[in-house]
Amino acid sequence: MRIEDSGLVMPLRPDVTTVGRGRGVDIRLDDPSVSRLHAEIVRRGPYVYVVDMGLSRNGTRVNGRPIARRVLEDGDVVSFGTARCRLGGIPREEVDPDVELRRAVAPELTRREVDVLTSLCRPALSDEAFVAPATARDIAGELVVTEAAVKQHLLRLYQKFRIPEGANRRTRLANEVIAMGLVRPLPPVHVPQQGRPPMDGRVPGVRGTTTETRRPGTTGHGHGPGRPAHSTAAGRRAS
Repeated sequence: MRIEDSGLVMPLRPDVTTVGRGRGVDIRLDDPSVSRLHAEIVRRGPYVYVVDMGLSRNGTRVNGRPIARRVLEDGDVVSFGTARCRLGGIPREEVDPDVELRRAVAPELTRREVDVLTSLCRPALSDEAFVAPATARDIAGELVVTEAAVKQHLLRLYQKFRIPEGANRRTRLANEVIAMGLVRPLPPVHVPQQGRPPMDGRVPGVRGTTTETRRPGTTGHGHGPGRPAHSTAAGRRAS
């Protein structure tokens, strides 16, 4: 793989080559549009394909086309964010490069499991660069449940997504969920001054959730200031 900005040529590993801006990747690209863990280039026999990790808003493109996974041909230009690289030395095979590799089918999830996954992936989706996913304690605090309950949900999710036991299990689950498009990066949210909720009632970083705007002194049930919600019914009984 030849990095066009520098002209540096980097060999691919025999199996999986990681690409990104982080220190632990195989091919490091010093570009702010590149995530710390941006993509993987996978070799399977004579075939080579690129996999976007889904951890960056800038994505991965092959010959200018946004992709999730795509088989590569000799001479293809792969853009990680705005960093352009050209692949060479790939054997020519009878593979249609315009067909993206199918992703695994997402398992059926309960509403609570979706909440856990959203909370798990939120740190990775809140910034253009990859960070560690939320811990079980962080998720419990956000969802207002016990840490033990979150761990039980995570165990079921590991089974559903077939994440084997081992190190970085939460990270592998978050990567798989984001790569499958179940949880997507959210656009930056303007935070109003003095801690007030946005004018449209949305809670920053949480989809489909709204806050109820109430006037001071009201109960939120349509009753006047200082008047309890049950007073009207009580008044009818008294009359």
